[in-house]
Amino acid sequence: MDLSLLKELNEARTGRRATIVVTEMPGGAQRLVRQSDDFNADALAGDFDRRFRSGKSGMVTTGSGEVFLNVSVPAPRLVIIGAVHISQALVPMAAIAGLDVTVIDPRTAFATEARFPEGTLKAEWPEDVLRETPLDTFTAVAAVTHDPKIDDYPLIEALRTGCFYVGALGSRKTHGKRLERFAEAGLDPSVCGRIDAPIGLDIGAASPEEIAVAVLGSVIGALRKGPGAAA
Repeated sequence: MDLSLLKELNEARTGRRATIVVTEMPGGAQRLVRQSDDFNADALAGDFDRRFRSGKSGMVTTGSGEVFLNVSVPAPRLVIIGAVHISQALVPMAAIAGLDVTVIDPRTAFATEARFPEGTLKAEWPEDVLRETPLDTFTAVAAVTHDPKIDDYPLIEALRTGCFYVGALGSRKTHGKRLERFAEAGLDPSVCGRIDAPIGLDIGAASPEEIAVAVLGSVIGALRKGPGAAA
């Protein structure tokens, strides 16, 4: 691999940006495609999109021969805002599904290691945690505290950052008030429409465990099929 291409690839990995190294077979010519690139005019555009979603590398046959697509995508993350009963059920489920999980809640009565032995627990305000570990497009955010003072900031940041999934607990009335606050904060209504609220798949979930299943289903659907696909 060309050293300059390798440097670009390593920088992308460090910055949690998805890439595909395209290698022409058998000549070996290579090029780097970033998910953030405008590759709509590329003959492999459809393959790029599918590979970025699946994260799987593989051979593709084109009109001019075979090419190997070596896909590099960051590990998907789930940031849960709120150390509540739903979160206790969701953390181990999400870990089994291959997500790196972080639970954030400044309320130390809820955010205890005894309640969250798995995953990464941050008993701090979301503003402080996200300043140190920013959100990105391979992160899902699920806000489940019911408290605007805790939920609103990470939800707004998730929308501004382009997180692949943004969900919030609460009734439609509660969500309506949330949208009013976000509009006052300057967010475009079309962007706010990305919020999955009430959170999770509409499967009639009632218990915290069932709601956790519904949330995880929506997160996986958004990761593999695109935002809104699992609504």
